[in-house]
Amino acid sequence: MFTTPNFKMNDNILFEVNKLNLPQTFQEKMKNLLQEEYDAFIRSYEEEKNQGLRINTLKISIDEFLQMNPFTTEKIPWVKEGYFYPGNERPGKHPYHEAGLYYIQEPSAMAVGEFVDPKPGEIILDLCAAPGGKTTHLASKMDGEGLLVSNEIHPQRAKILSQNVERMGIKNAIVTNETPERLAARFRGFFDRILVDAPCSGEGMFRKDEEARLHWSPENVALCASRQDGILDHAQSMLKPGGRLVYSTCTFSPEENEGTISRFLEKYPHFEIEQVEVYEGFNHGRADWVENAAPNIERTIRIWPHRVKGEGHYIAVLKKNDGEEPPRFKYAKQKLDPKMLKAYQQFAGETLNISPSGYFIAFNDQLYVLPKEVPSLEKLKVLRPGLHLGTFKKNRFEPSHALALALSKEEAKNVMDLSAGSDEIIAYLKGEVLQANGSKGWHLITVDGYSIGWGKLAGNMMKNHYPKGLRWMGNE
Repeated sequence: MFTTPNFKMNDNILFEVNKLNLPQTFQEKMKNLLQEEYDAFIRSYEEEKNQGLRINTLKISIDEFLQMNPFTTEKIPWVKEGYFYPGNERPGKHPYHEAGLYYIQEPSAMAVGEFVDPKPGEIILDLCAAPGGKTTHLASKMDGEGLLVSNEIHPQRAKILSQNVERMGIKNAIVTNETPERLAARFRGFFDRILVDAPCSGEGMFRKDEEARLHWSPENVALCASRQDGILDHAQSMLKPGGRLVYSTCTFSPEENEGTISRFLEKYPHFEIEQVEVYEGFNHGRADWVENAAPNIERTIRIWPHRVKGEGHYIAVLKKNDGEEPPRFKYAKQKLDPKMLKAYQQFAGETLNISPSGYFIAFNDQLYVLPKEVPSLEKLKVLRPGLHLGTFKKNRFEPSHALALALSKEEAKNVMDLSAGSDEIIAYLKGEVLQANGSKGWHLITVDGYSIGWGKLAGNMMKNHYPKGLRWMGNE
């Protein structure tokens, strides 16, 4: 491993760095690693953080979004759906955000989904998925076909993940709140591709995250590296022979990057590092930064904030060349209350032109639809078992917010369209009743043609069904 030498930094640079409260040991470590690039690296901390949004192609095409784009944007070179936006604009406080037309995501983090590169129809696992940026990127590439299992071990973060899956209108995802160990016991050899966006020391986020700076220590780096080894042990067992495992972190630490991958490949020699195209400005892994570096470790990818407009990231793309054939899986089966199914079918007949198809499953009074041949979810902690259709209430069916966001305007019989610049859309997002004319019953509310929620018309009053927990407050 590397050792920390004694050195003297440029006094001006040291002054700027100390204003950021960067840990002294971290500064020394990075100076030793980067040598002549260190000054440029440190100067990047004086610059504003880069911010990006990724267009959600499940709901809108890139061209359609750009025609109505209300923001000042600049193309992100390494992801076709990604755009930078300036810090003085607030796309998170726009109706298009609530409609799931885009996801606000750190630009470097968008590269990870590009390297996972899932295909429609495949079975994908995002093992450490909260808050959902990478999961929603994978889902958009799957185009609603196949199965995406998005897992998060921490309950509160898993809830945020589930909310983002809902907002982006994803139909083919299951959100679980499990340990990697319990998932591995259930899904041996099940997935075509697995993403492990591992918990890490967060050095790559120091420019934008004060908490990451405050909690950093060499001891935490070592703890994270040990934890990553355990997560990968379980992840590799869930991958099919010939499948792709992508490992990523948002840290610079060699112990958690080249070191973790080298330890993994020593333990699992039937994996290899794939050769992938590296975008302009990206760097390669460094064999000289760790002991016993794995063969081809330079094929792994480093993203540096002084080389591109983004934060720090590390990515390794691995292929499983051999392994046991997966066992026969037990698939989900559950009898539905005929009254619940009848109530949904009545709602769908009255409200929808096209009803979501798949395998219907009930959790208490909640109805979901899953892709066909989903494995049994018995005894797993599941927050979102597929697309939530709605709730069975006293022999009637009330549609969910998730169903609204998963629909296009063409799939609903009654639509009330509001302009993004109107007082009506703001009133709707605040939960207010709207004046309207039309057929009695459920209406899909849209903003400039894209679904954002439900309303129920009685007389000339559109009762607001935008969820209370999402409603805008004050002058938002």
